[in-house]
Amino acid sequence: MEIIIQHDVERASELAAKVMAKQLRDKPTSVLGFATGRTPLQMYRELIRLHREEGLSFAQASSFNLDEYIGLEPTHEQSYRYFMNTELFEHIDIDLERTRLPLGNAEHPRQECLNYEAAIRAAGGIDLQVLGLGSNGHIGFNEPTGSLNSRTWVKILSENTIKDNSVLFEDPEEVPRHCITMGVGTIMEADQILVLAFGHKKAKAVADMVEGAVTAMCPASALQFHRRVIVIIDDEAAARLDNADHYRWIDSHKLPWQRYD
Repeated sequence: MEIIIQHDVERASELAAKVMAKQLRDKPTSVLGFATGRTPLQMYRELIRLHREEGLSFAQASSFNLDEYIGLEPTHEQSYRYFMNTELFEHIDIDLERTRLPLGNAEHPRQECLNYEAAIRAAGGIDLQVLGLGSNGHIGFNEPTGSLNSRTWVKILSENTIKDNSVLFEDPEEVPRHCITMGVGTIMEADQILVLAFGHKKAKAVADMVEGAVTAMCPASALQFHRRVIVIIDDEAAARLDNADHYRWIDSHKLPWQRYD
């Protein structure tokens, strides 16, 4: 893992956007893996700025998202399709026909999972997958105790995740209890992975992911086996890392071609 610690969320998000921009400039036809939620939001805003002010183009790219709630129409304000459209896709030059999320309102969710896996394979796999990190170590909606080799499938959300998501709904009872999510095994097949985590509430999960044992109790710990993972965190999220000074030393001594800024 490449651990990069930035002082605050703003600097971390700007750096994350530079990682994605480098991917697009090196390979304009990249297949990008996107995540939703509060964590990548500032990165998306920076990508919009890079598109508008510096000419970063998504015109030849395509994308897949990690997950979607079951039972929500794509036009529902809390659906992940709605989030991606309003927070990113509508503000850049990506072809909406080449952006894909699981269909949360699919008549046959199990078949939708199989179709999603097939579509990723048909696209040649994901070049760069963005991940947020849950406070319990989940990635996508892969909760603790789930298989570390799972594929895209229907998942039952944990009580903790439902509670975290309830702030987005007027009525907590409206929060979906099920979702379709890429599995850990699916995520691990991406060529490169970019993990973002911010704030003190993520500090334990970050430490478990980076320095802890590989265990289904922290699904993100499986990323230790991936060949190319970039972890960008702020000072608060780095607070429980035993080797934070070492990661800062490594980052400060990179060769120019190893840097993103």
